[in-house]
Amino acid sequence: MEQTRSSAPRGRATKIGRVVSDGMNKSIVVEVGRRVQHDRYKRTIRRTSRFMAHDEENAARVGDRVRIEETRPLSKRKRWVLREVLVKAEA
Repeated sequence: MEQTRSSAPRGRATKIGRVVSDGMNKSIVVEVGRRVQHDRYKRTIRRTSRFMAHDEENAARVGDRVRIEETRPLSKRKRWVLREVLVKAEA
């Protein structure tokens, strides 16, 4: 019995967030926000997560809105790569 594979690759996870640190060479820290509902009180709460991302050209600056994409582990904490800068921060 032969198994056939779909030619279309499975999509990678992407997130949109704000750059909060760019002090490292070729690395940025992106803060991604989400809203969750409190289990008991049913109130909507804002939660944030921080992801380290690889920025090959050092293109992103603090305050920029960016899209990051999941990739293979690049270091101990980096598993995301910068795909594009959506909105540049005001200078």
